[in-house]
Amino acid sequence: MKFFRSTIATKVLLASIPILAAFPVQAQLRIEISGVGASQIPISISNFASDAALPENIPQIVRDDLTSSGLFKMIDPGTAVLSETSNVNLPDWKSRGADALVAGSTARLADGRYDVRFKLFDTVKPAELGGLRMSPDANNLRFKAHQISDYVYEKLTGVPGVFSTRIAYVTKQGTQRFELKIADADGRNEQTALISREPIISPSWSPDGSKLAYVSFETRKPVIYVHTVATAQRIPVANFKGSNSAPTWSPDGKTLAVVLTRDGNSQIYLMNADGSNVRRLTQTSGIDTEPEFAPDGQTIFFTSDRGGGPQIYRTSVGGGDATRVTFKGDYNISPRISPDGKLLAYITRSAGRFQVNTLDLDSGQTMTLTDTSKDESPSFAPNGKVILYATETGGRGVLASVSIDGRVRQRITTVQSGDVREPTWGPYLKY
Repeated sequence: MKFFRSTIATKVLLASIPILAAFPVQAQLRIEISGVGASQIPISISNFASDAALPENIPQIVRDDLTSSGLFKMIDPGTAVLSETSNVNLPDWKSRGADALVAGSTARLADGRYDVRFKLFDTVKPAELGGLRMSPDANNLRFKAHQISDYVYEKLTGVPGVFSTRIAYVTKQGTQRFELKIADADGRNEQTALISREPIISPSWSPDGSKLAYVSFETRKPVIYVHTVATAQRIPVANFKGSNSAPTWSPDGKTLAVVLTRDGNSQIYLMNADGSNVRRLTQTSGIDTEPEFAPDGQTIFFTSDRGGGPQIYRTSVGGGDATRVTFKGDYNISPRISPDGKLLAYITRSAGRFQVNTLDLDSGQTMTLTDTSKDESPSFAPNGKVILYATETGGRGVLASVSIDGRVRQRITTVQSGDVREPTWGPYLKY
């Protein structure tokens, strides 16, 4: 088994065809959910009152989002149509088994946008918990539906939702077609950012979600690019002799940590996000790779074989001695830190199986979250409650996610053939 598995930077290189303009595709991801949270909140999402047919079914999107979290039990609203101004009989909805209710309306505006309103009710108290009014165009209706889901999720759980965020990943079709994809967190609205005959690996979101850094082999060697999502413009930021790999962003978006072999073995370097001011961080005779900034931006976690086998270490961005972090097991790679800096997700090998593990950095407690055997590339959701990763089922690469308590698992597959790999969960979006 290779030490640096899916992101190894010594692959054979041939020519490639980059396509820089993002475009929608027909194949969508399909989510299969198993498991539920420790307790589920019974909720009903009523059918919204509307003066016209919409290109997106907002109530159904909200139902699907909340169901996918495993934390909500959906109570069928039947044929009920309720607007946010309806005189809602909350005790009646409570008798149907719903502890919470969402009612809303949509209307077409003169300028072609839509007026979307909703309110969230607590049927137990009973009381109104709040609501929002939005004016999206047709292209943003799905995004706004996800924002409704985020609002409801946070109001009822106290934790921000992540339904309106995005994920990026790589698909492989045959032996000479690799695609860098971007999709909503539910796998819908999939777009292709790049197509190549050669591997694309290690995508990494900038903290504001406007850019992706990744490695492309299109010029017969691994080169790191920074790709602006909205315009599809990209620039090479690391094209030194040897391998250029494993980019990751600092929390302020000003710095990239990368892995270069320009001075010999794979070592970690820091550079400005435009590729300038390159400086070496680690100084060992072994392999140092897979850097990951801590949320405070002052510490970097990474994988190294300096102790004889691959383990996870951390060091200051100012340099100096590194401290070993993982001690259980002889093979631990791919460190990813939760947004609050308390939990480390990584891939561990146990009895020949590669699985997603977590390490509580304060207590030292570890937990295996998955029951699969070929997991890789863990990535935290921006609320820190779910981990996205790649795995293999039936000889095919798929995406999956698991809650940090291991109770709720999802498998995300496409209807088309091919492998899906290298996932990374994007940040909260500002618009």
